[in-house]
Amino acid sequence: MDQDSHCTAERELLEAVSRITTFSTTSPSDKEENQPKTEISCQLRKENPEKDDLQDSNATLSPHSSMTTKELQEYWRKEKSQCKQVKLLFEIPSTRIVEHHLSKYVMYKIIILQTGSFDSNKSVIERRYSDFEKLHRNLLEEFSEEMEDVTFPKKTLTGNFTEEIINERKLAFKDYLRLLYSMKCIRRSKKFIDFLTRPELQEAYGCLRGGQYTKALEILLEVIGLQERLTRGNPVSIVPTLCAIVVCHKDLENPASAFEYGEKALSRLRVHSSHRYYIPLLETMITLAYELGKDFLSLQEKLEEWKTKKDPVRVFTLKELAVREYVQ
Repeated sequence: MDQDSHCTAERELLEAVSRITTFSTTSPSDKEENQPKTEISCQLRKENPEKDDLQDSNATLSPHSSMTTKELQEYWRKEKSQCKQVKLLFEIPSTRIVEHHLSKYVMYKIIILQTGSFDSNKSVIERRYSDFEKLHRNLLEEFSEEMEDVTFPKKTLTGNFTEEIINERKLAFKDYLRLLYSMKCIRRSKKFIDFLTRPELQEAYGCLRGGQYTKALEILLEVIGLQERLTRGNPVSIVPTLCAIVVCHKDLENPASAFEYGEKALSRLRVHSSHRYYIPLLETMITLAYELGKDFLSLQEKLEEWKTKKDPVRVFTLKELAVREYVQ
């Protein structure tokens, strides 16, 4: 390749990099293809707040950049992948029949994984027909118009446990979840997210209240990844789960791991100092930082700053808040 061609290739890559933050690379679902480019850009910023400086960093690039063509290509691929919206796939590969006292029902194994690459953090949950049925009723109450054309597999009087009926429902529930997830208003709704996470969270918090921290932590670590992918537009919503993980690690005498998850929770509360978990989390992080020999003075300053701005009120400890979650 001659020098002119090489320079032209670099210029084209630089132009592509500068454009990447204003165009969405996702498929035009949820009618997003009709949104103005500025709105799409804002949406990307909202869903990826940690990437807010992408556009500014791109603006510093110029045709005189010292980056090689290979480096520019790699940079362009990285920026493009960061603009892709997370998509989830639902698979129902198997079922099992449960007989409990006088009841008998089918449990459907649901695997939830992320598209775009091999997802090593896939989530696996189980739900029965009545769970799907309850979800459908709840969504109809709030999204009657959106659910107008959504069909739900009807219950039959006989044959519910035949292989034919079970296989039909496996396919039907898979399509049902895929269709619900394709509608933005529903996939971001609390009712849909609760269907996918609440039973596991209730079990985890029950274990936490019973002092079974190892079991609680195991469940919480399984569900947190799914919660993060389901609530990308609302990162504060997973703070209680992150704090429960902090409590478990702390009580299991794993201060380094507790501090790690505490930092993740604090980062989501950076502009939410009025959140009920903010002060208890700060107090716990100060204790952990001191124990680990880390900088605790900056955390102490934040705590003192908050106290000077707020009226003295009773604040629960982090553990007291955690054990109150999901109490029925």
